[in-house]
This record gives sequence, structure tokens and C-alpha cells, in this order.
Amino acid sequence: MSSSRAEPRSISTQLVLLFTLSAALLLSCSLGILYWVVVRHAFEEDNIVLADKVDALENALQQGGLDALSPEIHETHGSEYAFLVRVLDSSGATIKQTPGMETLLPANVFPPSASREIAAPIEYQKAGHVFALTTRGPVANGQPFTLQVGQNRSSDRRFEKELRTLLALVLGLGVIASALIAVTVARRGLRPLAEMRRSLERVQPGHLSERIEPARWPRELQPLAVSFDAMLGRLEDSFTRLSQFSADLAHELRTPIGNMIGEAQVALTRERNADEYRSVIESTAAECERLSGIIDNLLFLARADSAEQQIQRSQFNGRAALEKITSFYQPLAEERRITITCEGEAEIFADPILFNRAVGNLIDNALRFTPDGGSIRISIRNAENATEISITDTGSGIAPEHLPRVFDRFYRADPSRSSAGTGLGLALVRSIVDLHGGRAMIQSGLGGGTTVTLTFPNQTAAETKQLRLS
Repeated sequence: MSSSRAEPRSISTQLVLLFTLSAALLLSCSLGILYWVVVRHAFEEDNIVLADKVDALENALQQGGLDALSPEIHETHGSEYAFLVRVLDSSGATIKQTPGMETLLPANVFPPSASREIAAPIEYQKAGHVFALTTRGPVANGQPFTLQVGQNRSSDRRFEKELRTLLALVLGLGVIASALIAVTVARRGLRPLAEMRRSLERVQPGHLSERIEPARWPRELQPLAVSFDAMLGRLEDSFTRLSQFSADLAHELRTPIGNMIGEAQVALTRERNADEYRSVIESTAAECERLSGIIDNLLFLARADSAEQQIQRSQFNGRAALEKITSFYQPLAEERRITITCEGEAEIFADPILFNRAVGNLIDNALRFTPDGGSIRISIRNAENATEISITDTGSGIAPEHLPRVFDRFYRADPSRSSAGTGLGLALVRSIVDLHGGRAMIQSGLGGGTTVTLTFPNQTAAETKQLRLS
């Protein structure tokens, strides 16, 4: 079975349809009310005219007798009789009537009249004509009579039909006009989106500094423009970092590979003894180990960024863990007369292996930049919903302009790269702390040493955060 993807909905089409339907509904209601008011008014006016006519007939009958009714009975409106009048005696026999009335309006179609009050008009249709029929029973000269009056309302029905046609035409033209207006308004209203699209199309890898500038857009689009500008800023920063990362990676890989190639080429220039070949092989193995370390660190960072790195947290004694890590570096520190001290007591909720790796990287970094005879102080304490570990050295410090980027991959404050290391140590530390939901901070100044602080959430805070994320 093949399935076709639904066509995307057009905002412009939806706006036009919504506006047109709203206008059609509003026009329909307005014209419907107008029609009802006009027809209702005409109906009430006809009833008043009919009642007045019956009153006039009754007065004429009472004052002038049957002869006085003749002008009223034969009154015409154009080529038609406006009213058809019949006079019946007490026995129901017809005394006078409008010519042709017997054919159009037989006596038995009129409503009965049991008193002198006018009967409520009823509608009657015949031969394409519409009549309103009523009956009254007046008494003239002591003799009871019955007046049957039919009002010809055919012209009213024609007027109503013409009015309906006119209003339908107005409605149709109004809907068409509304649709045209809606199309114009929608195109004009969505024009800023087209301009925004053109602005975004100008964004290229080499022109990531392009910005949409929220101030020039309508109020409704300004939040979108702000979001786009923020996204472009992040993309520009990421692209810059990626470019720098690529250059740094190439530099880091080129050095050991160049060393291996150079040593191999030198070794092959002439015959050498076993010790010389052994020296070349040992140097090559050392460079390979360095390359392997770089690759391992990069793989760890990649897994951490993609959330593939699994961590197994547990509660353990932080002071004991720090002293164990410190003991590994103690021989090197003693050789250089560097003092390493541990202070404080606190429990740590973290992955022990990753915790050891992060703290070990920081101690290794501190040893590398602390002069002989210096000191490294490691402290641990309980903070609010977390545990803090601080590592302070008495090294040369870091210039303020380098501090924002010291946790970036391959970034080193020494641009000549004459210092040891690959520039991945602090990046690894931050990735490990981020995996635990903590923070890594650094404070330093030239000649004032460096303090790196790691914050690990306690078990309650970590579990609460995990529940929120899930």
C-alpha cells in the first residue's frame, strides 16, 4: 500500500478562507436581519392597512348602507383590485362583492367571525395571487351583516422575492470582495516572512555574521527574529569553534606523525645497529601512545556530547578518594619538592572511575604548571545540595583573556604549544562534570596561581534532576 505525504498547509490560504468565511457569516447575518426587519415591517403595515380598510367598510355600511359600499368594493390598485370585499346577510347569502371575487376567494375560505371583532388575517394563495383574508360581523340599522375582506398581497410577495435576489447578489459580491481583500491583506501581512526568508538565505558558512535585526520587523515577528539571531550566534560560535578544533586537531596529529616519519626516514638513510633501531622504534611507540591517548580522549568527549556515555553513580567517601588519587602523583611531586595537601570531609555521589579521571587530570595539570618547591591544595566540602572539590596551585596563573576558553578542546593559553599536553585535559574534566549535572569553574590571575572548582550534585538533587529530565 502506497502512502502519499499530505501537502503542507498554506498560512495564506488559511487566512484567506478564515477571513472570507467570517465576512460571509457576518454579511449573511446582517442581510438576514435586514430582510427580516423589512419583511416584518411590511407585514405589520399591511395588517394596519387591512384593519383600516375593514373599519372604513364598517363605517360606510353603518352610515350609508349598502350603496355606500360600492366605491370601496370596486376600488382598484393599478390593474388589480387592492381589496376584494364581500357582504353577506344574516343567512350567509351574498349581497354585494367585488367582481370576480367568487372565483378567487369563495366564501368558505374566509375565517369565521363570531363577534364584531376583526378576525386574525390568514394567508391564502390561488392562481399565482397571495391574499390576506379577514372577517368582521358589523350591525347596520339593526341588521347583522358579515364583511369578508381579502387584501391582495401579491405585490408584497414579488417585492420580497426581489429583495431576496438583491440581498443574495449583495452577499455574493460582498463575499467576492472580502476574498479579494483577504488575499491582499494576507499577502501584505506575510510579506515580512518572505523578507525574513531572503535574509536567512543570505546566511552562508562564510557569512554567519548575518543577522535579521529584530527592530525592523513587526511586533509579532520580533520574538522569532530574536530567536533566529540567537541561533545564528550559536551557529557562528559553533562553526568558529569547529574550525579552530579542526586546525588544532590537525596540528596535534601532525606533530607526532611528522616525528615518526622523520625518525624513520633518518633511520633508513644508512645501515644502523640494533640499539639505534631500537631507539627509533621506542620513539615511534611513544608517539603512537600519544596519538592513542588523543584518540581515546576525543572518543570520550564525542560520547559525552551525544549522551552515549553511561555513568554508574554511587555514594563514597570523598576525602578517601582524593587521598588515593593524590598518592599516585606523590612520587612526582616529591621529586620536584611540591607539597600536595588534602583538606575537608564530605561524601561524593558520582561515578568513581570518572571522578578519579577528572580529579587526576586537574592534579596532573597543576603539577605541570606549578614550579619546583610550590604547593597544591585540594579541599572538599559540602555545599547546598552538592559537594565541592577545589584544587589550588601556586603556578604562574592564567591571563584573564584566556579564562573563558580554557575548557575548550585543544585550547592552550600558550599559543606556541611549547607546553606539554594536548589541550584536552580541562575539556575532559568539564564533560565529566556535565555528565553528572554539575559545574566546573576556574579562577586565576597572572602570578597568582589557579583554582579549579568542581561541583557534584548530591544524591537527592541528582535524582530530582533526572526525574525532571525524564
